[in-house]
Amino acid sequence: MKLSRVFSLLLVVGLFGYGCSKATSKADYKFKKPAGDGVAAKAGGVTISEKELYAGIEADIYDAEMKIFEIKFNKLKNLLVEKIMKNDPKSKGLSNDEYFEKYIATKIKVEEKDVQAFIKERKIPAQQINDDVMAKIKQYLTSMKKQSALEEWIAEKTGKDGVTVYFQKPRRPSFDVQVGSAPTIGGENAKVTIVEFSDFQCPYCAEGAKVLKALKEKYGKKIKVAMKQFPLPFHTQAKGASIAALCVNEQSTEKFWKMHDQLFADQTKLSAEDLKNTAKSLGVDMAKYDTCVASDKTLKQVEADIEQGKALGVKSTPTFFVNGQLVRGALPVEEFSEVIDQELAN
Repeated sequence: MKLSRVFSLLLVVGLFGYGCSKATSKADYKFKKPAGDGVAAKAGGVTISEKELYAGIEADIYDAEMKIFEIKFNKLKNLLVEKIMKNDPKSKGLSNDEYFEKYIATKIKVEEKDVQAFIKERKIPAQQINDDVMAKIKQYLTSMKKQSALEEWIAEKTGKDGVTVYFQKPRRPSFDVQVGSAPTIGGENAKVTIVEFSDFQCPYCAEGAKVLKALKEKYGKKIKVAMKQFPLPFHTQAKGASIAALCVNEQSTEKFWKMHDQLFADQTKLSAEDLKNTAKSLGVDMAKYDTCVASDKTLKQVEADIEQGKALGVKSTPTFFVNGQLVRGALPVEEFSEVIDQELAN
């Protein structure tokens, strides 16, 4: 029986017990305060270090810590709003909802142009638009505007001193991520390097490409961006797209990034013929391109990127490392900026 199978069996037994089976002896786990020596556990003459314990589960621990943080932070904001409202003489005789509608949400209005802009931004097909969808979009936009209005109100009430919070936001796990031979763009000696593990066939990666574009426009030469190839096995055209793009990079990194943008702009054109046409439109030497695609050199680079990603705990795309700090998914620009601004300030 494989070791992983044994562990799975132990987990199931631990969760559900043995029904009518006889009692069996179990290991005696004694939980003590850390000694500060980097040791996580000792037993039977063996030692397990904290480094060994956390290796490969850093992102999972961070996600769990963030869930706890968000629960506390949301409760904090609710209490803050309630207490500030209660202290306002104008709140007398009003419920919190009534106060909100009367003094905070008065200017909130979602117009037809807002709905149409949302439809255009999200690229919702015209055949999917009906009265029910329009109503849901309007409801969503109204909710977002109410949230923004509430945040602005809190900012106004708390003034220049803001809100002092006495619990910490979890720090993102940090890794030693080597850029290696990956294509890069931005400031060569930039203080902040963003390494992205991406997949040309992944729709979320297309959104990630938009985020990176916005970051490059915002920070310019202050950041450097590197792209690692992480084609997912169920995206059948992704690996071929990675190979094609790297073969273009072999001739010109500038043309690689142009191809990068074109492939993400239209992910329906990832067949071998489409990739070749895209490369040709960029003016690369097609004889060299064909030779590169046919060889296994670039394939090995793609496979090396995949192995590097797996070693870093990459499980999905896009996954980013901002100066080694993990950022998973095509999060809003503000999420990246928070990390980038901290790094630039150091």
